[in-house]
Amino acid sequence: MYKKTCGVIGAGIAGLAAAIRLANKGYEVTIMEANAYPGGKLSQIELQDFRFDAGPSLFTMPHLVDELFQITQKDPRKYFNYKSLDVLCKYFYEDGTVLRAYKNLEKFETEVAQNTYEAPQKVREYLRNSRVKYDLTANIFLHRSLHRWQNYLKWDVLKGVLNFYRLDTMRSLDALNRKRFEDPRMVQFFNRYATYNGSDPYQTPGIMNIIPHLEFGYGAFFPQGGMYAITQSLEKLALDMGVRFLYNTKAVQIQTQGREVKGIEFEKEGKTQSMNFDIVLSNMDVVSTYRHLLKGHRGPKKVLNQTKSSSAIIFYWGVKAVFPELELHNIFFSQSYAQEFASIFKKGSLHEDPTVYINISSKENPSDAPPGAENWFTMINAPHNSGQDWDTLIAQSRERIIHKLSRILKKDIRPLIVCEEILDPRRIFLKTASDKGALYGSSSNNRFAAFFRHPNFSSRIKNLYFCGGSVHPGGGIPLCLHSAKIATDFL
Repeated sequence: MYKKTCGVIGAGIAGLAAAIRLANKGYEVTIMEANAYPGGKLSQIELQDFRFDAGPSLFTMPHLVDELFQITQKDPRKYFNYKSLDVLCKYFYEDGTVLRAYKNLEKFETEVAQNTYEAPQKVREYLRNSRVKYDLTANIFLHRSLHRWQNYLKWDVLKGVLNFYRLDTMRSLDALNRKRFEDPRMVQFFNRYATYNGSDPYQTPGIMNIIPHLEFGYGAFFPQGGMYAITQSLEKLALDMGVRFLYNTKAVQIQTQGREVKGIEFEKEGKTQSMNFDIVLSNMDVVSTYRHLLKGHRGPKKVLNQTKSSSAIIFYWGVKAVFPELELHNIFFSQSYAQEFASIFKKGSLHEDPTVYINISSKENPSDAPPGAENWFTMINAPHNSGQDWDTLIAQSRERIIHKLSRILKKDIRPLIVCEEILDPRRIFLKTASDKGALYGSSSNNRFAAFFRHPNFSSRIKNLYFCGGSVHPGGGIPLCLHSAKIATDFL
């Protein structure tokens, strides 16, 4: 009996999820991955005796991963385990304020009351509003395609559309937060959520205040073995489902016949080969897909020319000390938040006082660092690559970060750094083909950004589909998993 075939380009988390869903539907699936490992941005780095999760470090909505095992009638706990975090993140402000964001709302309200002059009930009201907006919009923006008119006839979608006026799309996230809070520290706290999809809180619309609900409503979690355990578990599930993996295999062309997919031409071990497929699904950045794999086909210019999201500079530091005052997730805020984002999005540069994020997975997974040491994933937001002098910017940023952290932690961290690796927008592009090194595809810096994301299917080429952070519904682990479901639900 003939089984339909599908070629998946890219073994990022969306590509893995899509392959699992297609195998569950009875397709014969082959994944082609240019790297020697799966995961895309969700990969790992080993440096001396330290292990680092290379990319995404925050894990929310774990039920979306569990669902991939459940639909295949397998027990997710035999593949993958995780724990809930009591402290979602610890925040350090330049005025000396330290704020722990507890999962427990009552504890968080107490923390806010003790460390700021904000009324705790305002936090509760804000998070309640975040949940309401999420409930109104999830079926429009997350669970279904925005690009099929039939979906707008469904009652839950229509309900969201009719309540669009309640979604704060006409003002920025910062304007919304300044209206809701009196203490500027709480405004900055909730402005930070714009960075979860690479956007600017001073431009992105207020609807983005649905993002806190993902943390406070669903919680934050830590996978046993680190974030890369998500990738490893999905690769194992895909293999158990009969998915074929071709690593070190670079797709060079999506082959078409007329306006229909025919297969994929690829390079492996220096040889150019091709395979025929009934369906092709690209988990590669959509701009790179059109630019490099569909050269003979016209792409949707308005969609592909959207402003890119931010990128990042990440220092992976092995630190020969233990800092008990730090948590798994830590933020050291800039004192000049508005200027920091203006530098990134308007000047294409870096601010002299960057906000610094540090993830230390060895806090939860001690084997990630030697005894008496910690693995610091140290990141600042950065513009996407548009020809900047990155070597100079990286050197300047390294000095600024070390000075800032040493001052706040009251300990010189420079001599404690025993090994280092650096990731910047140029290398992000080389490793993942993300256009201009942007982490989330296009930004969400205008109120219609969600509608301008590329759909999960091609309207010009039959049997060509897309998933991943550069297409609908967006970047980050939960949205990438949603994109895989949306794309494969068409089949």
